[in-house]
Amino acid sequence: MATQPEGEFESRMQQAIRYKAEGNQHYKEKRVREAISRYHWALMHLRGLDPSEPAPLQAFGGEKEKLSSEQVELLHSVECDCYNNLAACLLRSERVNYERVRDYSQKVLSRQGDNSKALYRAGVALYHIGDYDQALDHLGRAAHACPNDTNVKRLIQQTEQHLNLYHQREKALYRGMFGK
Repeated sequence: MATQPEGEFESRMQQAIRYKAEGNQHYKEKRVREAISRYHWALMHLRGLDPSEPAPLQAFGGEKEKLSSEQVELLHSVECDCYNNLAACLLRSERVNYERVRDYSQKVLSRQGDNSKALYRAGVALYHIGDYDQALDHLGRAAHACPNDTNVKRLIQQTEQHLNLYHQREKALYRGMFGK
């Protein structure tokens, strides 16, 4: 049946949780690079455990350990926490890679569609990428989840202003093309 040794899930999960906790501590101490490293290490320990994803050696006949629903839920929760924390770290970086922030946030949202932090971070990333429609969608959902969050409200206003400006420019462009 399972080719993984008994207890491998527990061992790898405990190590991943330790790395995640170290990442959280580094983040609190504003040591973003170290935090990013620990979150990546945590995710590396989790890689290959998810029964819904193909294992690298499955093509050669290897099988994955069967996980209980509680184990799968814990696995997904720790993965989402790490991706969400990675997005937060990247937003604090000197040079922010907004595409990566968006991608990490989307990984969280694919499993936890109502995660307000991931919705906000995806909204921030999409705003800076220039995808104002999608940013507004994500920020609107974040505002619904956290109606008193002033950061979300402020970014919604900025996004709406950019969107209105974009539409005004678009109208002027088409007027110039077809209005003669």
